[in-house]
Amino acid sequence: MDVGMMMVFASYGWENCPDNRVWDEEIRLARLAADLGFDCLWSAEHHFNDYSFVPDNVQLMTYLTALCPNIDVGTAAVILPWHDPLRVAENVSVLDMLSKGRLRFGMGRGLARREFAAFRLNMDESRARFDEAAPMIVKALKTGFIEGDGPYYRQPRTEIRPRPQHSFDGRIYAVASSEDSVISAAKLGAHMVMFADRPWEMRAPTIERGRQLHREFHGTEPPHVMLTDFCVCGTDVATLEDEARRYQGKFVESNFYHYEFLGEHFKTVKGYDAYQQKAEIARKGGLDGAVAGFMQAASWGTPDKILRGLEERRKVVGDFELNIAFRFGGTPFEVSERGLRLFAKEVLPVLKSWGPAKSAKAAA
Repeated sequence: MDVGMMMVFASYGWENCPDNRVWDEEIRLARLAADLGFDCLWSAEHHFNDYSFVPDNVQLMTYLTALCPNIDVGTAAVILPWHDPLRVAENVSVLDMLSKGRLRFGMGRGLARREFAAFRLNMDESRARFDEAAPMIVKALKTGFIEGDGPYYRQPRTEIRPRPQHSFDGRIYAVASSEDSVISAAKLGAHMVMFADRPWEMRAPTIERGRQLHREFHGTEPPHVMLTDFCVCGTDVATLEDEARRYQGKFVESNFYHYEFLGEHFKTVKGYDAYQQKAEIARKGGLDGAVAGFMQAASWGTPDKILRGLEERRKVVGDFELNIAFRFGGTPFEVSERGLRLFAKEVLPVLKSWGPAKSAKAAA
């Protein structure tokens, strides 16, 4: 199994935590993950708020590719509606050249109304903008030229310099939480990226749908889905559940706040039907119900408990890549470091020894 570490860069849950401390501690964890045998360092793109503030994850990964020369770097994800496709293609080409082909390029369309508003963009356009920009960028990274004649990006044919140096086959990822996003990811031939926010039995049909669509569009077997997890790992059985409930619960709370899941706006925003369903579930079950569902999906506990949970997950969804965060929701640095070290020592070697799943009932 391929296992990466997710960098969140959040201060939600801390009192008076300076931004530079958040970044310093995340980068300390990144260097540790690189030394302990993880396969990739990943980061989201988010702006303006305590929930997560990584305004330019390509810039971040350009720094990390020099700081950590023996590990891949990845974007999960660059939010395309907030960027010009030409600039994305140029910046990705530079980063991939500097990293000597170690970049895994992930894309998304964005979800937070507050971020779209700050960028003075209409959220109704996010799906159309993504579906127009993503193929332009992927083709540019393949051919060295970018062009487009759609309603949003009328791009004259332009050469990308420095020219892309390495094939991006197998290195394209796309966030796929809604039905439309699953279709988009399949058309791109991308790894689907999903997050541990609900029991995996609820995700399984969507994952299998994405696999089927990939086969229809490309006639090949699909790449593994990447599942992004939020982990609390330790040895003290008596305190671990309380820790998980505290830090994973605080992360869910921050998620509710940032995306306004208790609001009504998803009813009227074009292309966000799947999130309207999630919002209705959130209003019905409240924060406590959402935290309970999150804790069913995410990894927490002793290394043995976490391994058993991942084994059960693989039975439900089939083979997957894992992208795991250790610092979120106010998790103290020492708890994050403890979890990262213990996971690397006792969980990571077992995951890396796994071969393909012999049987997976992903669509059951």
